[in-house]
Amino acid sequence: MIRCWRADTGKMASAHDRAVLQAIFNPSTPFGDIPGLNQEEELIDDDSGFDTELLKQVKELETQGVSAAEAGDLQAALQLFSQAIQILPQRASAYNNRAQTLRLQGNTAGALEDLDRAISLSGGRGRTACQGLVQRGLLRRLACQDDEARADFEKAAALGSEFARQQAVALNPYAALCNKMLSQVINQLRNPEVQEFI
Repeated sequence: MIRCWRADTGKMASAHDRAVLQAIFNPSTPFGDIPGLNQEEELIDDDSGFDTELLKQVKELETQGVSAAEAGDLQAALQLFSQAIQILPQRASAYNNRAQTLRLQGNTAGALEDLDRAISLSGGRGRTACQGLVQRGLLRRLACQDDEARADFEKAAALGSEFARQQAVALNPYAALCNKMLSQVINQLRNPEVQEFI
């Protein structure tokens, strides 16, 4: 473990400071291995406000839709997810699933619309929000909207997505510069006899 001292107080840095330093020094470390950034609970969606019978029906339609998509029948998957949305239009999960089907069909605009709706309905919390943010970030990155993509990845990373954290770091020009400078310093510390000449 890195021992960090705050120069201004002479005391050991806070858990948050140590977590930030750990993330800088070891950017590929999973969140679970970084003190202060542990995700204690697996992300779940809050379905408590929905009628139990309708929720059961919608979940079954989504399961069938996922199976259809995996089997390559995107049209059937699209119909099943749309049925689920008709039954419970305020539930985010079916929008997220339908977005993936639309993306596979090449309908990026439709996919983005459904992802926006899923993220909005989820309130930016839970598994659906995390998945939706990652997927929207990827679509934005493909569209060369790097600032918007980075914002989505940062939000998904805050929800616990390691993939999103890596993408956010990759898109952060300051992190890239910091990593380059840090790498140079470490190389100089490891090889003090090798001097860089300008």
